[in-house]
Amino acid sequence: MQKQNVIRTILFALFFSIGAASLSCSLLCEDLSKYYRNKQLSEVAQQYLGKLESLNIDYDVLLSQLENDPNLIKRIAAATLGIEPEDANTIYPRPTSEQLAAARKVLEKNLSQQQNETVVPGWLIRCNEPRNRIILFLAGTGLILTSFACFAPTQNIKDDK
Repeated sequence: MQKQNVIRTILFALFFSIGAASLSCSLLCEDLSKYYRNKQLSEVAQQYLGKLESLNIDYDVLLSQLENDPNLIKRIAAATLGIEPEDANTIYPRPTSEQLAAARKVLEKNLSQQQNETVVPGWLIRCNEPRNRIILFLAGTGLILTSFACFAPTQNIKDDK
């Protein structure tokens, strides 16, 4: 008798927990997808914030160098504005078209990887469809009712004779 009660308790816990999980998943699918989207947006904002902070540091260093070295403006102007350098004794390397194409491929690959990152897990996208949500809700309800109807503890009725 004790072995039967242990098995009933285990089956009750198993059916009830699976039913409760599917029922709560069907009810909270929309909130979970909003959570994942907000988490992704927060990570992207943190990345942009990090980039902006590094740019600020770079510009602060550049401004301090400009204050200390007035000839730096002439050297930077040629690269920034695309002006040909005036110094005849200096060789300035030019990138080849193969180097530019390779750099472009690397940048496009990085951008495509960032865009292909999934914000919401695939299982949550499937669960968020209306038909699947209804099926999850009904299956969870059925499992909970089954666990209460079939595996609930029974009471022993003793006849006084």
